[in-house]
Amino acid sequence: MEEKEQERRRQIMRKRVIQRRRRVRRLRLSIAGLFIFAILFGGCILLVKNSPKTKEVFAGGMVAFWEKSVDISAIVMPLWVEERIIEENPYSRPGTPLDEINGIVIHYVGNANTTAEGNNSYFAGLADQSGTDTISVSSHFVIGMDGTVIQNVPITEIAYCSNERNEDTISIETCHPDDTGEFTAETYESLVKLTSWLVKELNLEPDDVIRHYDVTGKACPKYFVDNEDAWLKFKEDVAAALPE
Repeated sequence: MEEKEQERRRQIMRKRVIQRRRRVRRLRLSIAGLFIFAILFGGCILLVKNSPKTKEVFAGGMVAFWEKSVDISAIVMPLWVEERIIEENPYSRPGTPLDEINGIVIHYVGNANTTAEGNNSYFAGLADQSGTDTISVSSHFVIGMDGTVIQNVPITEIAYCSNERNEDTISIETCHPDDTGEFTAETYESLVKLTSWLVKELNLEPDDVIRHYDVTGKACPKYFVDNEDAWLKFKEDVAAALPE
């Protein structure tokens, strides 16, 4: 019995020694890892310090990061935008915060010969829905055939217009006189003006302006989907109209 007890004690001691060695090994590995990290980090610092090109890229990236940040709530709409903000409701203005804006999505209303005021009223009226057969739709802006620009939803909130891009884009609906979806000269002029203003205010680029079609494949805005050259010309006009 005494020999068995001694053997048990020896096994316990061996386990303790093994555990101690493992702890020491892990500690050494951790120290070595920190040492390697310090060398690599120091090397990067020296590289940035001694390489003008690397320093330029690094600094440029930091500047771009900070300049990209925009306080959306501080943006004030210009006087030529008529603010007709609809009441909060589950179907057209849920009040969900729009924390970041990475693009602007262009749409057409799809209902020929309607007005900006009529579409604004339609969005507002969706609040009165009941039952299970409901729809959810809205846009931040709608532009009439006479060039009127109406804001329906604050740009600090999402609108139900661009499917999976609702959470990071601003939406613009456009009215049109017929089923071709082609805009009047007044609508087009206001669309270029509003889009370029938003691009500037939100620190975006003209390439951040997309069609609903580019999100879902839906033929919206129809004229810009059917006529690619017209879409490319619109992007050029937006770039040319960017405020100084």
